[in-house]
Amino acid sequence: MFIDSHCHLDRLDLSKHNDSLTELLNDARQRGVSKMLCVGIDMNLYPAMLEAIEGQSDVFASVGIHPCHVEESPWDEAQIRQAVAANQRVVALGETGLDFFYKTDTKEQQVESFANHLKLGSELDLPVIIHTREAREETLEVMQEHADPKTAGVMHCFTETMEMAMRSIELGFMISFSGIITFKNAADLREVVKAVPLDKFLIETDSPYLAPVPYRGKPNQPGYVAEVAQCVADLKGLRVEEVAERSAANFHRLFKKAV
Repeated sequence: MFIDSHCHLDRLDLSKHNDSLTELLNDARQRGVSKMLCVGIDMNLYPAMLEAIEGQSDVFASVGIHPCHVEESPWDEAQIRQAVAANQRVVALGETGLDFFYKTDTKEQQVESFANHLKLGSELDLPVIIHTREAREETLEVMQEHADPKTAGVMHCFTETMEMAMRSIELGFMISFSGIITFKNAADLREVVKAVPLDKFLIETDSPYLAPVPYRGKPNQPGYVAEVAQCVADLKGLRVEEVAERSAANFHRLFKKAV
């Protein structure tokens, strides 16, 4: 029923699950999670990520370079192309984008990597997963110049303004909401949730980070996407089942290879 559109399964602490990813994912499946997208952040870590999710038929993958990893994992188009061609479960590029909160000394490299992801996504007909922090206008400028509305992508774990959400939607992107929308200090973000059209949103956990209320402060996991869905349902005045159906339809429309 639910799809966790963004998680980092290779980063999860499995110590309370008998060191078994399958056991943890079975918990999510029992809570109604039907698919998960495990997102790449660094090409050096990518082989281990694929190994971690091997055999999980309901888990898909993305390949790319997070803006905070551009130094240790610089853009290598041939490497990215090979990774996409080698695995049919790769359904997206990223996460990429700009992060000027944690990294201010690699701005030029981040912009170049981000633009390259968007250009290659257009060529390969793959959506791009975007991370942005403290780089609102710069992110939109790169998207405006290089994003292909036909493939576009998603603004993941959205925490930005109403204006940025609407400008991103105009460029063809979806907006993905995480457990942050359940936090007490996220009133402005909840207004964005209300405003985003039903055909333009996704739900995610960003596991193992940003667990929703009532799990805030604990390690996040894919099963907690149900709490995100319930919050969206409450804000939009919908049944949680409808939120699950709508977000799943959006996921499949965006990530066309995730079948």
